[in-house]
Amino acid sequence: MSGISTPRAEQHATRAAFFMPGFAVSVWAPIVPFAKSRAGLDEAMLGLVLLCLGAGSLLAMPAAGALAARQGCRKVMLASLAVMCATLPLLALAGSPLWLGAVLFVFGAGVGAMDCAMNLQAVAVERAAGRAMMSGFHAFYSIGGFCGAAVMTALLAVAVPPLWAAGGAVVALCGLAVFSVPHWHRERIDHEGPLLAWPHGFVLFLGVLAFVVFLAEGSMLDWSAVFLSEVRGVEPSRAGAGYVVFALSMTLARLLGDGVVQRLGRQRAVLAGGLLASVGFALVTLVPAWWLSLCGYALVGIGCANIVPVLFSLAGNQRAMPETIAVPAMSTLGYAGVLAGPALIGFLAHASSLVFAFLCVAVALLGVAASSRWLRV
Repeated sequence: MSGISTPRAEQHATRAAFFMPGFAVSVWAPIVPFAKSRAGLDEAMLGLVLLCLGAGSLLAMPAAGALAARQGCRKVMLASLAVMCATLPLLALAGSPLWLGAVLFVFGAGVGAMDCAMNLQAVAVERAAGRAMMSGFHAFYSIGGFCGAAVMTALLAVAVPPLWAAGGAVVALCGLAVFSVPHWHRERIDHEGPLLAWPHGFVLFLGVLAFVVFLAEGSMLDWSAVFLSEVRGVEPSRAGAGYVVFALSMTLARLLGDGVVQRLGRQRAVLAGGLLASVGFALVTLVPAWWLSLCGYALVGIGCANIVPVLFSLAGNQRAMPETIAVPAMSTLGYAGVLAGPALIGFLAHASSLVFAFLCVAVALLGVAASSRWLRV
């Protein structure tokens, strides 16, 4: 680490690292309609092209862990940030499906590598502090997402060209990096054994739990408005309220989560979170009054908020596998849940109903709660 770094400076720099990819991804989201029009895509083609972002992320995460072991987190995070900053303006310029897909793949690789390296950084900072900090770090990813979406929407609303708006976002990211990069970890992470390996045992168990929780979060993102609109009969213009309640509840719960995890312990925090999220899905699906079911969306956000941060802490502190393999495995399997979630929900809804699909998620979250008894390191 840099000689001028202090524990407090490292903690602030880690929060900034989490803010950056959340901000970058949310800057891209409001540009999607412009990119769709510029590249001449229909809805089906857009869906295929958007998969490139997820593919880039999934492929980059394990490689980022191996590189962090050899080069240290700082170099990987700095390179990832450079990739995100270089590709954001290009996303506003892409004029063909092939070009947009290629840029999205590289952008996704930058986001995925940053996601992996920043969690390795967070594990080290939390370990040095000797107290729970992971929930607070993850909260800043959500805050970054809110800020990016709000700023970009405001700029585009006053007719700022997408390229200029994306360029302004890059300037903001670079300015934040100036103060953060000196306090990111630069040491190699030494361990015995291969730098890349398929997760097994306890690490695979953690990855499966992360998959379920990320699947639940992904179902909120992609299906909450559809559920309120098609099942509860809410006007489409107001159907986004469910996700807003979910996202705000999750962010607030993560800001307060470190204290909660410190008091309850990791096992009971996962138990309580899984139960709350499961009850939340049950309320959403079984309570007819849509305004009352919003309480269910809030419970899902509160319940899911601190489970994944706890799982990352456990992955970084277990001894079955090196953390540079365990943490990327968590990121990769979790992100796979986000990608697979909408498709699985859609398949179940098509085979039965959206209510049945949501209840299946509730049961899976009960399984996460029941599994907390084995979460010991």
